[in-house]
Amino acid sequence: MRFRLATLCQAAIVLAISSSCYYNKRMVYFQNKEFSESFATPIRNQPVQYRLRPNDILSVKVKSSTEAGISDIFNITPTTNFFNVDAGNVYLQGYSIDSDGAITLPILGKVVVKDLTVEEAQALIQAEANKYLNNATVIVKLVSFKITVLGEVNQPGHYYAFNNQLTLPEGLGMARDLSERGNRRKVKLIRQTPTGSEVVLLNLNDPDLLKSKYYYLMPNDVIYVEPFRANTGRSNAQLLTLLFSAITTGVLILNYVENTKEN
Repeated sequence: MRFRLATLCQAAIVLAISSSCYYNKRMVYFQNKEFSESFATPIRNQPVQYRLRPNDILSVKVKSSTEAGISDIFNITPTTNFFNVDAGNVYLQGYSIDSDGAITLPILGKVVVKDLTVEEAQALIQAEANKYLNNATVIVKLVSFKITVLGEVNQPGHYYAFNNQLTLPEGLGMARDLSERGNRRKVKLIRQTPTGSEVVLLNLNDPDLLKSKYYYLMPNDVIYVEPFRANTGRSNAQLLTLLFSAITTGVLILNYVENTKEN
C-alpha cells in the first residue's frame, strides 16, 4: 500500500512539473532559444508607412518668426497652446480629411493630402504656406491615431497614440497587458483598408512576429485577445492540489492505522 501511494506521489509531482512548464511556456512572448544574455540578436523589420485617408484628423500649425501676427491667421488656435492642450481639444480643433481627401485651411483653402504620409502632407502645406509667409514653419501631426484593445486584457478600451510607429507590445501595454486567461497564441488584429477590413491571427509566442508587418500598429486597428477554451493551467493546478491533498490524507490515515496495529 505504501509503495502504491509513493508511486502516486511521484506521478503527481511529475504531472505538476509538466503542467507548470507547459503553462509558463504559453505565457512567454517571442520565444526563441537563440536569444542570448551576452549579445543582442538583430531582427530586421521595415515599418509600413501609413497613408492618410478620409476621416483622419490632422493638427496643422503654422508659425513665422518674422510675421507672427499674420501666421496666427492660419491657425485655429494660438500656436502657444499647441503643446498644452489635451487630446480631446486637439481632436476637436484639428482638420478632418473629407471624402475627396482634402483638408480646408484658412487662407490656403483646400489642400489634398489623401494617400500622403504625414511628412509628405507637411511638406505640401509648407510649400503652400511659403507663398504667403517668409520663414514659415509648418507642423503637421496625425491626432486620430486611435487603437482599440478588446478581449482578455486587463484594461480593455480605446487609446490614442502619440507615436507614428506604435508597436503591438506597446498597444497591449496601453491595455495593461493580457490577463491570465488571454490566449497568447490567438490574438486577432482587425485592420481597416481602403476596400474594407482585414483580419489576421497573431501568435505572441512566435519570435517571427517581430519581423512581421503586423508588428507595427496603424490608426483604427482593433486588437482582440481570445480567451483560452478553458483555463487549463488553473484547472490543472486545482486538480493537482486536490490530488496531493487526497494522497497526503491517505498517507496519514495509513500511518495511523499501521501505528494502531503495532500498538
